[in-house]
Amino acid sequence: MAINAEEVKHVAGLAKLAFSETELQKFTGQMDEIIKMVQQLSEVDTTDVPVTSHVTDAKNVLRPDTAQPGVDRDLLMKNVPDSQDGYIKVPAIIDESGEA
Repeated sequence: MAINAEEVKHVAGLAKLAFSETELQKFTGQMDEIIKMVQQLSEVDTTDVPVTSHVTDAKNVLRPDTAQPGVDRDLLMKNVPDSQDGYIKVPAIIDESGEA
């Protein structure tokens, strides 16, 4: 399956990209080579090859997810410029008036 310039132009349009004619010809050739490589891979016999989900035997090395006590709310609220009912009050960013 050969890729032509019109197909590359179409895909570029979907991605909202614009190419000059020189770039279009360059990318058409590159895309054609990529498609040929993928087709070549599909011809490889993988009948007895086991499924591989990970290429290494690495295990999760992150710390355990355990609850930690937080900072006291009153101490945190001392730095808040404006609060209401125990929450930080911020300016509205969504206009709910229906006039938008």
